Amino acid sequence: MTGDQTTMAVQQYLHELAQMQGRSMAEPVIRDLIARSVQRLHMLCQSMLVRSYPRLMQPPLNLQADEMLSSVVDRLMKAMREVRPGNVRQFFALANQHMRWELNDLARRLDNNALAVELNEAFVAAPESSGSQLSVTAIRILAAIDDLPEAEREVFSLVRIQGMQQTEAAEILEISTKTVQRRLNRAIMMLSEVLIDLDPGAVPSE
Repeated sequence: MTGDQTTMAVQQYLHELAQMQGRSMAEPVIRDLIARSVQRLHMLCQSMLVRSYPRLMQPPLNLQADEMLSSVVDRLMKAMREVRPGNVRQFFALANQHMRWELNDLARRLDNNALAVELNEAFVAAPESSGSQLSVTAIRILAAIDDLPEAEREVFSLVRIQGMQQTEAAEILEISTKTVQRRLNRAIMMLSEVLIDLDPGAVPSE
């Protein structure tokens, strides 16, 4: 299914959901909606995992996009019992939010386990366990991204973090490619100002 067909199908299901009352009637439509968008959701999971959370793909978790997708789909199913996105942009923004929550939860659990091992084995040098934790620089960058205005953060997340083409991002956000470029440039400029003291290679601008 092409990107245009996926977008049209998702919008059609969202329109159906908007007309429905009650969970029981909406449940089959939500399942069909997610099934039709699963390829794009898988692509977003893979991109976010590789670009922003590669350490979760390493031992001991060895997380793969298929496993992550299963958890994200479960989160989406539950979320959409209460939240009804009005358009394709809002649907994928909701999916993106739950992807980040899922990966952050996994990262926290991994770091907590690493910390427990470090406390129980105090004689082990700190570098042995520090590799599983987010660096201070990474935490600063993620916080700076979260602090961007919503429009700029949305574009930056799709293009720079998830690796989406600007044309694809424009389609999802229902804006022009030039608008995507402008928002992306503003996001990079804002991040550069906030993170001016960091090594330029640490800021995800390429």
